Amino acid sequence: MRVVLQRVSTANVVVDNRTVGEIGTGLVALVGIERGDCETEVRFLAQKTVELRIFSDEEGKMNRSLVDVGGEVLAVSQFTLLADWRKGRRPGFKRAAEPEEGKRLYEHYVQVLRELGVNVATGIFAADMKVSLTNDGPVTLVLDTN
Repeated sequence: MRVVLQRVSTANVVVDNRTVGEIGTGLVALVGIERGDCETEVRFLAQKTVELRIFSDEEGKMNRSLVDVGGEVLAVSQFTLLADWRKGRRPGFKRAAEPEEGKRLYEHYVQVLRELGVNVATGIFAADMKVSLTNDGPVTLVLDTN
């Protein structure tokens, strides 16, 4: 499982010219589910999403977590995070979970974030989405269970 976290001041996702998810201060989480991933890995990365101290304190040091700042998450499924680009010019996606399993585990990630007390907005699984964000910092982290 791979999650790319971007610290943002605002973000939204649009599908068919309609905003389907929007947040203020928080994190955009681009979520890639890999073949063989399970609930344990999903829970681990959801907890890391919430607990990582990547927001600035009053001294400007990254010392606060998402919960500490009352931040939100915009979670967007993105199988392309698992692309194999090493051969040729067209990436392959064999590492990505099958759509049904990917959707189930993506939804589990969202559920765990909510259980941990975070307001979560989402995109629409497998839709053509337009994601807009104002990256704060910029701060971008790649979390990977492998």
